[in-house]
Amino acid sequence: MRANFDIILFVRPCSGGDAIAAKNYVMNEMIRHKEVRVIDSDGSQVGILPTQAAIAKAYEKGMDLILIAIDGSPPVCRIADFGKLRYEQVKKEKKSKKATKGGHIKEIKLSAKIGDHDFLVKADRAKEFLGKGYKVKVSLMFRGREMTHPDVGRRHLDRMIGELSEFGKPDNPYTFEGRNMILIISPK
Repeated sequence: MRANFDIILFVRPCSGGDAIAAKNYVMNEMIRHKEVRVIDSDGSQVGILPTQAAIAKAYEKGMDLILIAIDGSPPVCRIADFGKLRYEQVKKEKKSKKATKGGHIKEIKLSAKIGDHDFLVKADRAKEFLGKGYKVKVSLMFRGREMTHPDVGRRHLDRMIGELSEFGKPDNPYTFEGRNMILIISPK
């Protein structure tokens, strides 16, 4: 049998490290509605019940009655283990945060006079970044009179596109930014 007191947990984002769901949970006797629509722990609809009957049903199963949608008529509650629900929500948030790596850009810098071996080392590094899901910005720097030969830079960037073709594709054609020729490659 459960105790007659309720625990309301106000979960706030932590300042350092893991961000926990910033949601206020209303549970058990803190639900102030006459009747609620109840969803069972397995996801099936129980129906519309008086709040006290729904709380009793949750206590019979050794779980909590958690208010999940206030806007409904009547409000929607779920019978669930609160600790497990919170754990799954935090896990889902961490996974979605981990998947948003696409915004990060790694940069590879080349020069117009780069040697073959150095070029291949840079291409391997770019393949590694694309394999991890990062975008790669390839910057080809021109110095001095090298600006009069942009065709040399285009050849290097075309070669880079060829080397990285199975790992990613260019977002746009290469562009000039000052004395640099820029190419951004997104992972496939």
